[in-house]
Amino acid sequence: MTRGRPRQFDPDAALNRAMQVFWRKGYEGTSLSDLTRAMNINRPSLYAAFGNKKNLFKSAIDRYSNGPACYFAAALKAPTARKVAEGLLRGTVDVATCPKNPRGCMIVQAALASSSDANPIRKALISRRQTGEAAIRRRFQKARAQGDLPKSANPADLARYLNTLIHGLAVQAASGATRPQLLRVVRAALKKFP
Repeated sequence: MTRGRPRQFDPDAALNRAMQVFWRKGYEGTSLSDLTRAMNINRPSLYAAFGNKKNLFKSAIDRYSNGPACYFAAALKAPTARKVAEGLLRGTVDVATCPKNPRGCMIVQAALASSSDANPIRKALISRRQTGEAAIRRRFQKARAQGDLPKSANPADLARYLNTLIHGLAVQAASGATRPQLLRVVRAALKKFP
């Protein structure tokens, strides 16, 4: 029985490089040539390892969520609702302005401009953003039930507010806002937080 040639590349490192390209250029702005060049592989190797561009993108989004954006899950475990909000906002600023990363948020950047051909990707990204907002809402519901938030606080509205701030911070970072500028926005937003 003959075996195929062993992979000549590290799929994990290649996925990290693909994530960076998608983050910088978005889903539709990224060509297969961009990916193969950045990943230092040929198309057959890309298809063998990741399936197709859509599957590679989904893997890259998972990598982003579990890598640069892992602050999100960590922030939800903070002991108070205020610390949750602070962790989410500061984490966004940290990732969106880190010189090692493309500016902004991959999940926001990748979906800003998409045609009907990319509808499945756009819908998947919308679903991710909604899932994140739902996680924040559940955390704030728990905080209200524990007396950490006032009974008058609306967890759904607070989650939407925070999600809007997170995405706005990411867009501002992608537009050139500096870390100090964005941290001033975070401080102002936290003054309004119950």
